[in-house]
Amino acid sequence: MVQNKSMPPGSVIPEVPYPDVTQGVHWLSQAFGFKERLRIGGHRVQLTFGDGSIVATSHEGEIRPRYTLMARVQDVDAHFERAKAHGARVLSPPADYPYGERQYTVEDLAGHMWTFSQSTRDVDPAEWGGELIL
Repeated sequence: MVQNKSMPPGSVIPEVPYPDVTQGVHWLSQAFGFKERLRIGGHRVQLTFGDGSIVATSHEGEIRPRYTLMARVQDVDAHFERAKAHGARVLSPPADYPYGERQYTVEDLAGHMWTFSQSTRDVDPAEWGGELIL
C-alpha cells in the first residue's frame, strides 16, 4: 500500500460528525486522549488514538444517526475517570465481562456512544458462547 501523509493511519477510519468540529476535537482530546493529526479547513480534523484514527467532521443541524464506537485502552479505570471528569455522560461504568474484557460506555457531547475496552485475559470464545471463525 502506498504511504500518504494526507491520510490517517488505520484500515478503517470512521468519520464522526459534530455540530462544532473545533469544540468536538477539543473535547475528544481532553476527555478521551485523542491526538490531533491534521486539520482541513474548519470542517474536518484527523485524530489518532493508539494505532487507529477517526475523522471529526462538521455537521450542521441534528445528527442522525448517532454513532457507536469502540476503542481499546490500557487502563480502562483511569480512562473512565478522565472521561467522567470532562463531562462524558456515563451509560455504563467499568465492568468485567466473561469474554476477557473490562469495559465502560459513555456518551460524548454530540450524543455518540463510546465503549472503551481493556483486555484482562485471553479467553477462548467457546467459553462464553462465541464462535471463532478463521
